[in-house]
Amino acid sequence: MEITYEILDQVLKQSRHRLENEKKIIGNVDDTYIKDIAFEVLKSVLGTDNIDVDTRLKVCNYVISNTRGLGPIEDIVNDKSVTEIMINGPDTIFIEQNGRLKLTDLKFDSREHLEDIVQRIVAKVNRTVDAANPVCDARLLDGSRVNIVLYPIALNGPIVTIRKFPEKVIGIQDLLNWNSITPEAADFLESAVRARYNIFVSGGTGSGKTTFLNALSGLIPSDERIITIEDSAELQIKTIKNLVSLETRNKNAEGKGEISMKSLIKSALRMRPDRIIVGEVRGAEALDMLQAMNTGHDGSLSTGHANNSKDMLSRLETMVLSDSQFTVDSIRQQIASAIEIIIHLGRLSDKSRRTLSIDELITYENGEYKMNRLFEFHREKELKNDRIVGKLERTNNAMAQTHKFEIMGVECKGL
Repeated sequence: MEITYEILDQVLKQSRHRLENEKKIIGNVDDTYIKDIAFEVLKSVLGTDNIDVDTRLKVCNYVISNTRGLGPIEDIVNDKSVTEIMINGPDTIFIEQNGRLKLTDLKFDSREHLEDIVQRIVAKVNRTVDAANPVCDARLLDGSRVNIVLYPIALNGPIVTIRKFPEKVIGIQDLLNWNSITPEAADFLESAVRARYNIFVSGGTGSGKTTFLNALSGLIPSDERIITIEDSAELQIKTIKNLVSLETRNKNAEGKGEISMKSLIKSALRMRPDRIIVGEVRGAEALDMLQAMNTGHDGSLSTGHANNSKDMLSRLETMVLSDSQFTVDSIRQQIASAIEIIIHLGRLSDKSRRTLSIDELITYENGEYKMNRLFEFHREKELKNDRIVGKLERTNNAMAQTHKFEIMGVECKGL
């Protein structure tokens, strides 16, 4: 029996109405009860009891997934082996699984069906996405990051990208297990975090910046007051009791109520933080972050998109210039004074995420940044199964600025 989206939608709405009338709380009702109601509604909508098993299952499962969850993507959202879900309109859904992208056979019934799921996602986290605000960053209740772009901005939209995060908090030991860093680099980074060096993590999309930032955050002494600032809260810091997590907010339908990252950084400075962690800088807030690092908030951490360490510095310059009257030279002086260590991550052709370099930013003089490479990834060979063999190796360069190790009484390990 052919069941149209209109029939599915009608059964769904009537089933939900029945549950509401019976004052049933969806989370406390088992699936069997919901399926029974859905089947009764289906019989009344079709005007017959003669319904085949496949049709009944399709409709009942549709009502379950759309009553409780996310429709056709409910199962892959719950699949721990899936790390990313890319919805390119109602008919095309890709997933990343075990580091590889593949097209699924999953589909939404229509654009309207996908739009319903989109509204369910944003409603749960108090966000808005509509014709007036067609782009939105949000998150699922499990912490997964969601980016949404609606039609007609996205011609084949709605476009939904879900970046999932593991339930287990990622630590430095995990990075070691994944060969993203070496024991020497891990020892050095732990020393640098404890000695309150300002650290910036750069890399391309999907290179693991947030994961790495989370691992670094886990190295902060537990007796400090930490404030995290993010577009969508993703960091999972479990070792700090005195933790404040701030999240930006988009404009509402009337164009009001926006809380920007720039304003959150300014607010954070009044909260007496020991360190500030900015999930990712993308714009004018870069200036406030740099000023925070330069005004007594040593040990702060942040990330940004870039192709290499030097490119990250150029991008920061552009961000600051977009909303300030400073000269390029003064901006570069601020960057060199604020950021002390840059970790650059990359995703290799075998889809593995590796630490490609760790640099010390020493100073800015004579129109150039003076950088000191401490660790560098060396690619050795590529195996027949496309796996790349390589290692993050220590260079022969000594660290130039060791004063913080001395002041904080922390031994500089790994160098």
